[in-house]
Amino acid sequence: MNIVGIAACTAGIAHTYIAKEKLINAAKKKGHHIRIETQGLAGTQGELPKSEIEKADIVIIAADIKINGKERFKGKKVVEVATGIAVKSPGKLMEKLEELVNDKQ
Repeated sequence: MNIVGIAACTAGIAHTYIAKEKLINAAKKKGHHIRIETQGLAGTQGELPKSEIEKADIVIIAADIKINGKERFKGKKVVEVATGIAVKSPGKLMEKLEELVNDKQ
């Protein structure tokens, strides 16, 4: 499964990057390809290229704030959660994404 997403917390420091790492580790553990953009104190990092978004089966937005560029995901299945969910339960979140993608087919 191809996953793209954004992580962004209110302070844009710790939880943004912790959520990114947790999502990446959980996705890789399940054999999925994932790319996460961060929108934090340092601005946007690892901006998602259009080609990656087009290939994505699902989009995960782990954010506690309004993110920039959400319109890029128009037409995609988008799941939005708080960063705390990505940090505390990344494995269960991956299972939910798998269910949603499998239901779509």
